[in-house]
Amino acid sequence: MRLLNVSSLSLEDFPPNGIPPYAILSHTWGIDEVTAADIHHPIGKSNPSWGKVLSTCEQAKADHLQYVWIDTCCIDKSSSAELSETLNTIYIWYEKAAICYAYLVDVPKTDNPRLRGSAFQRSRWFSRGWTLQELIAPREVVFFSNDWTEIGRKTALCDILERITRIQEDILIHRRPLSSMSLARRMAWAAYRETSRPEDIAYCLMGIFSVNMPMLYGEGEKAFLRLQEEIIKSSDDQSLFAWTDTDASPTSLHGLFATSPSQFAVCHDILPYQDWEPRTPYIMTNRGLQIELPILWREEDTYVAALDCPLINMRASK
Repeated sequence: MRLLNVSSLSLEDFPPNGIPPYAILSHTWGIDEVTAADIHHPIGKSNPSWGKVLSTCEQAKADHLQYVWIDTCCIDKSSSAELSETLNTIYIWYEKAAICYAYLVDVPKTDNPRLRGSAFQRSRWFSRGWTLQELIAPREVVFFSNDWTEIGRKTALCDILERITRIQEDILIHRRPLSSMSLARRMAWAAYRETSRPEDIAYCLMGIFSVNMPMLYGEGEKAFLRLQEEIIKSSDDQSLFAWTDTDASPTSLHGLFATSPSQFAVCHDILPYQDWEPRTPYIMTNRGLQIELPILWREEDTYVAALDCPLINMRASK
């Protein structure tokens, strides 16, 4: 792991078993971000984002931490191998950080995050794909305004954060594990989030589902299909197939995999299946997904396949 020394402003490499305590930055990227090459080059200090790097280091010093990790400058993006390794482990890096700083460049210091319609609640940070795991993984996230004034902390603002993101407080403050949430519900958290590259909407969710896969930039929507294929290798939660395509025509044909997290937008109330009795596992074959589902006749030539994924309201009514 490569970390930035807050005193010397130099990058240092550490083995997996020798990583010191560090702070980690969560932010939305601008046009000119400080890269790894900029750190050791005099021209890097003229970069408009250099102030963000310095402020991160100063805050870490105030928190008695010697190192920080910043995605823009602690990754050598010219190395495809390093980039792939980083994206497959980045959730763990946020999870193991001593503290996470969320820098909200579009929120002024006078903003009250608890007021409905506040700049905090409308921040672009809540609409980006990568910041989803950056909110969930760390034990503590400290939110800062555009001038690095502290706005609040995740543990104190978790009720507001639940209202903004629809992620349960128990998940945000690590009172319950991510695995207690259905696959569909976790996908729903990303339904309205965006990434600059189409592949990243899949890559940014790997940590949320505890899967790993190689990076293949250029594959487009296939990345999200690959993500779902990886998920079913370790989970038999059928809620993964409970998505809805509201733009599809009644006669359109489609497989059981979604093409985007946006198709899970209505899945916030789906519970994980409770394995009270055995059922036939499903697998991917060279001809597609092989799965056994009970088929019910509805009317005329319409048949319905039942998924084992109850809704919250269904459970409450029993």
